[in-house]
Amino acid sequence: MRVAIVGVGWYGFKPSAPELSFREMMFEAAVRAYRDANIDPRRDVDAFISCQEDFWEGIAISDEFATEPIGGVLRPTMTIAGDGLQCVGQAYAMVKTGAFETIVVEAHAKPSDILSIQEIYELALDPQLRVLEVKNPLFQAGLDAVAYMRRSGARREHLALVAYKNKNRGLLNPRASHAAPVRLEDIMESETVIYPMGRHEIAGFTDVAINMVIASESKAKSYTDKPVWIEGVGWATELGSGVVEWHSWGRMPSMRTAGLMAYKQAGIENPLKQADFAEVEDRFSYMELLALEELGLGGVEGVPKLLESGYYHPKGGLPVNPSGGSLSLGVTLEATGLSRLLEAALQLRGEAGGVQLKGVKRAIVASWRGPPTYTSMVVVVSSS
Repeated sequence: MRVAIVGVGWYGFKPSAPELSFREMMFEAAVRAYRDANIDPRRDVDAFISCQEDFWEGIAISDEFATEPIGGVLRPTMTIAGDGLQCVGQAYAMVKTGAFETIVVEAHAKPSDILSIQEIYELALDPQLRVLEVKNPLFQAGLDAVAYMRRSGARREHLALVAYKNKNRGLLNPRASHAAPVRLEDIMESETVIYPMGRHEIAGFTDVAINMVIASESKAKSYTDKPVWIEGVGWATELGSGVVEWHSWGRMPSMRTAGLMAYKQAGIENPLKQADFAEVEDRFSYMELLALEELGLGGVEGVPKLLESGYYHPKGGLPVNPSGGSLSLGVTLEATGLSRLLEAALQLRGEAGGVQLKGVKRAIVASWRGPPTYTSMVVVVSSS
């Protein structure tokens, strides 16, 4: 049984959406998704899944607020404290059982409402690090970046090239509120925020709500003539997640494991040759490079060399983050993975507007919950 994305909807994609609460944003995204899928959620949906985290919401048991905005009142509704792609994986598995035919997946973020985001990141740190009262709790990303550079041979210029590619590409995407016409030298010369990265290489935050309707093959064909097929899903957490002494610095084993899981389901043996583009994690510039390596998209030459050659550019052999990535669209907390998947789905439907690629049929989508966690998610999607 095949599984497809048959409807998508979103609201926001801007640094601040003061006009609506996060629940109202969820409602707006849901209405758009249901119209896109031509369904009535009260009649056609078997279950609803929301990916959200109490810490970000500032509300205990925040899943109590999920059902009403997305139409799940008195219906089977569940919440996953994780990235939106984990919700997609759950929905995919549920449809595969044959017990469910249509499932709604939702994730959202309203970081503009969070007054204590620094403290939330600090609370997530390993207890041994928390007592140090570090000035920037995201410093672990810098340690990973340096370790990756030493191991791979990537230079400071390679990290800047990622930001240059994604920031400028995002200018063509109306959802990319953090896009900017930056020069490579501007990036290289910018003040360091988290060594070795400057402000252009660290994604800002974005308010957004994203809703997707996922259905079995029989239902998909009755809902839409442009389904996006989910060929494989995978997610994994690195052993000892959050414990610094167990982390493989400069690597992301969870990304590699999740990718291999998704590839096996999709029948992919050579992802570099069997995918047309990729939407991957890039909330820090080095992470795009590391994600590509762990996903097996570096080939014999290696990721830095392929980046230099333009292979990952929109007109290259494997466009990476043709949407502009999180560096242009922003970090959307638990909706970050859904943001990457949304952009891939629009590409495969031929609806990506100014960032549309030609003749693309299959995409690899990968996300990461961000430091200090080491949980990764990968989805393979196609148009046929």
